[in-house]
Amino acid sequence: MIWFVGVWKHAKSDGHEDYGLLVSEKARKYAIIKELDEPVTLKDGTVVLQFEVRLQNGLECGGAYIKYIRPQDAGWDAKEFDNETPYTIMFGPDKCGSTNKVHFILKHKNPKTGKYVEHHLKFPPSVPYDKLSHVYTAILKPDNEVRILVDGEEKKKANFLSADDFEPALIPSKTIPDPDDKKPEDWDERAKIPDPDAVKPDDWDEDAPMEIVDEEATKPEGWLDDEPEEIDDPEAAKPEDWDDEEDGEWEAPKIDNPKCEEAPGCGEWKRPMKQNPAYKGKWHAPMIDNPNYKGIWKPQEIPNPEYFELDKPDFDPIAAIGIEIWTMQDGILFDNILIADDEKVATSILEKTWKPKYDVEKEKEKAEEAAAGADGLSEFQKKIFDVLYKIADVPFLAPYKTKIIDVIEKGEKQPNITIGILVSVVIVFVTVLFRILFGGKKPAVPVKPAAEAKKPKATETDGAGSSGDKDEKEDEKEETAAPRRRTRRET
Repeated sequence: MIWFVGVWKHAKSDGHEDYGLLVSEKARKYAIIKELDEPVTLKDGTVVLQFEVRLQNGLECGGAYIKYIRPQDAGWDAKEFDNETPYTIMFGPDKCGSTNKVHFILKHKNPKTGKYVEHHLKFPPSVPYDKLSHVYTAILKPDNEVRILVDGEEKKKANFLSADDFEPALIPSKTIPDPDDKKPEDWDERAKIPDPDAVKPDDWDEDAPMEIVDEEATKPEGWLDDEPEEIDDPEAAKPEDWDDEEDGEWEAPKIDNPKCEEAPGCGEWKRPMKQNPAYKGKWHAPMIDNPNYKGIWKPQEIPNPEYFELDKPDFDPIAAIGIEIWTMQDGILFDNILIADDEKVATSILEKTWKPKYDVEKEKEKAEEAAAGADGLSEFQKKIFDVLYKIADVPFLAPYKTKIIDVIEKGEKQPNITIGILVSVVIVFVTVLFRILFGGKKPAVPVKPAAEAKKPKATETDGAGSSGDKDEKEDEKEETAAPRRRTRRET
């Protein structure tokens, strides 16, 4: 198809005499397929899916997974292979933005409806971030167990029939909410209601202001009433290229009045505001239990017409192996793609083909790190980032995953801030966990006026958070910004 214009090459892996299937161009869609001599059944016995991938130029946004294609309709031509071609299993690395996972997706036919449903493994392992060769293994067992290994090490174990392991669950729920059920008009979901018998007290003044002038306040001694807070910069000079007709009448930039720095304040003094002890705000009737409360309405459950039972998945056979990806990086090298019925065979091939290459690459990486010194990622730092990626995959952090991944990736590019990145992610983790366990939000911290001693007319606010931070930053910006020339149009 014209969309899949990426050029595949049979090329050597960097630093080895070993050849593989190479993604040779950036920002391209790639597709290639190999039909098997005989379909591989997945219904009986153990099946091992295994392949190597080396991200020689890293992977910022793209896939490096394999699709295990099911038998197609009669007359289908392998040249028609594309992203719409039905598959049985999709397995392998995928990374872009907040996505960083080793996919394991299976398509299973619902025997009731005849429709194929895509089921995703929950909480899959993360993709190794380095540029070394890695081997990905999926072991499908006859007892419905599936194990995901990276470099021969188990990273995930799941059960095909468990709703905790796949989304959506392979076996649909027995019942579903009735789509035709409607909430009765008189159904009351309010647990609390305003007390209809409550009456506003006679002494409740809703118009009383929140703050009043502090009549007891006195002007600080030494206050300079006749001094302005800002004065013209005496050292400023009119630029030689200033044109009064074009730029307007030149005015010297303003600077803080140095006399005010030593005094309590300058300009007209006004009494500060204080909290009004008589303030009560708008009156509201107290809340009481609603005698008509019926709870939160839910539609009644009815039998699910798509529900079925089974003892083991009814997988379609694998008739072909295809790679269909879109990637922003080149240099992705696939090698040693294997389908076996014996774990020992897969382990043996891993040890003979992948392990020697990986050991050479690892030694080279260590030598480069030693030469780079502090500019590179140490082994300890790599372990930290591996842990951070796993933290980012924790389910209750899902709303924050994108930001966490961004922070981690910045840390990988700037190893000197690793500890700061670690602390940031841990703070997010602990904060979210605290909210889940105890609920609510932390109380706001009062913001103290930045120039309280200098400007008594300013009053302390109860607000805090982003607006307070913004004000402080603006104050700092005003203090550090260089004076600029002003034109008549600005005044």
